[in-house]
Amino acid sequence: MKKHRYLLAGVLLISLFIYSFYRTEKTVINQLIIRLFTREGYLLAKAKVATFLPLNNYFIYSLPEGLWIYCITITSSFFYLDIGGRKWRLVIAPILVAVSMEICQWLHLANGRFDIMDILSATFFWLLALLDTNKGPAPEPLFKSVNMKTFYCIVSYGIVFLAHVNYR
Repeated sequence: MKKHRYLLAGVLLISLFIYSFYRTEKTVINQLIIRLFTREGYLLAKAKVATFLPLNNYFIYSLPEGLWIYCITITSSFFYLDIGGRKWRLVIAPILVAVSMEICQWLHLANGRFDIMDILSATFFWLLALLDTNKGPAPEPLFKSVNMKTFYCIVSYGIVFLAHVNYR
């Protein structure tokens, strides 16, 4: 995990940057930023950044999901869940969640818009993370002992909540 720490932090900061300055102000992270500063200050900074560094739709909408999947896959690679006496490698969860969410959006069961680029981006970054972690230690039960690896894994899943769009 130590070898991935700085890479994961950098990837998460790139995602945070994109979400903060290019996505709707209704995402949880942007609502927190607005509460910390002011709505006017946030909108001014957002406009300046978007003017200075224009990004196309892939970078705004699909790349962040792929980056989240990359981080979560790496932190999940160290663990499995024991359910009903069967070991389920947690590394499969990120891609299952990403594809399931897109299908739910396609069926209008979840907020958002189905986008095949999101699935392709998520799959690419999931496979990239698998290649990066396939020579790591054997997975251990997620809650066998609470340590920094467990903490990073749980936090990486929790961070995804910050990208949630609040439609209220």
